[in-house]
Amino acid sequence: MSKGPGAERGAGLSAVSGAILAMSRHLEVRDVLKTIVASARELLDAEYAALGVPDDHGGFAQFVVDGVSEEQWKAIGPLPRQHGILAAMLQEATPQRLGDVRQDPRFEGWPGAHPDMSDFLGMPVADGDEILGALFLANKRCPKPAGGCGFTEEDEALLGMLAQHAAIALTNARLYERSRELTIAGERARLAHELHDAVSQKLFSLRLTAQAATALVDRDPARAKGELQQVTQLAAEAADELRAAVVELRPAALDEDGLIATLRTQIQVLDRAHSAKVTFASQGLRALPAAQEEAVLRVAQEALHNALRHADAQRVDVTLVRHGQGAVLRVADDGRGFDPGTVRRAGRHLGLVSMRDRASGVGGTLTVESEPGKGTAVEMEVPGG
Repeated sequence: MSKGPGAERGAGLSAVSGAILAMSRHLEVRDVLKTIVASARELLDAEYAALGVPDDHGGFAQFVVDGVSEEQWKAIGPLPRQHGILAAMLQEATPQRLGDVRQDPRFEGWPGAHPDMSDFLGMPVADGDEILGALFLANKRCPKPAGGCGFTEEDEALLGMLAQHAAIALTNARLYERSRELTIAGERARLAHELHDAVSQKLFSLRLTAQAATALVDRDPARAKGELQQVTQLAAEAADELRAAVVELRPAALDEDGLIATLRTQIQVLDRAHSAKVTFASQGLRALPAAQEEAVLRVAQEALHNALRHADAQRVDVTLVRHGQGAVLRVADDGRGFDPGTVRRAGRHLGLVSMRDRASGVGGTLTVESEPGKGTAVEMEVPGG
C-alpha cells in the first residue's frame, strides 16, 4: 500500500524537525557544523555533503564533509578556495541547483583524489547580511538503476529551511564559545590575583627569613638553623601554591581524561597544597556532554576556591554521583559558613552568581546550604545528554 502525499509530507516534516533538534543540541561550533552537514545529507538523500565557513583571506577557516572517508579527505589535500560556484554562494548569497556541476562554466575541476560529482545543490548559510558559510550537496541518490534524478525545487526549499536554522545554531554556538573565552579570561585574572596575594606573600616571608638566618649564622648558629628550616618550609608551600594555580590555569583535559580523572587529579594537588583535608569520591557516573562536564568542573573549582581561601575550612569533601541520566556534584566544607540571607551582598564575592549561571547554562540547578559557624555545602545537579 503506497503512502499518500499527506503521509509523505508528515514524514518530511518529522525529518526536518529531527534535523533541527539535532543541531540545537550542540554548543561547540565544530559539533554544530558536523551535525548540519550530516543532517542535510540524510534529509535530502545525497551521496556527499559539505559546509565551508569562510575566512578573511579567500579560503575557508573550517570545512566539514560527510560521505567522504578520512583517507579520501586527506588525499584530496588543502581546503578549497572560494572560487567558482562556492564563490557565487558566498558573495552573491544565492542558491545554486545544477543538473551537472561539471558542465557549469564556473566549474574549475577537482583535485586528483576528489570524488566525481554531478548533480549539485548549494545554499548559503546567512545571519541577516552576514554569510556564515556555504552548504552544498552532491549526487542525489536515486532508486532508479540509471541516473536522471537530480535535486528538485522541493529539495532546494527544504535545504533553504534547514540553512536558516543552521544559521541560528551556528550563531548560538559562536556566542557560547565567545562567552566561554570571556569566562576563562576572568578566571585567569582571578588566579593572577591569587598568585599575587598567596605566593608573593610567601616569597616575601621567605626573603625576610633568609635574611634573618644570614644575620644569625655567625653569632647564633642554632637560631640560624631554625630560620633555615623555616625557609625550607616556606619554599615548599610557595611551590605547592604555584602547582595548584598551574593546575587551574592549564586547560582541563576533559576530552582525554574525562571529568572524574580530571577532578581527582586537581583535588589531589589541592589536598597537598593546603593544610585542609580535601577528598573526592565518585559513584556510577556516566560520561556527560562536553558542556555539562566543563560546567561541573568549573563549579567544583569555584566551590573549592571558596572553601580553601575564604572559609578557613579544615576539611572539604567533594562527591560526584550519577542521578538519572545526569549527575549531582556536592562540595561540602566545615568552614566558617555564612548567612544565606546575605547572599546578595556575598554572592558576587563568593562566585555564587557565576556558579548559578554555569548551572543554568547547561539546564541544571545550583543550591547552597550554609550557616555561620557550620560550614557550607554547594550542590549542582545537571541533566544528561
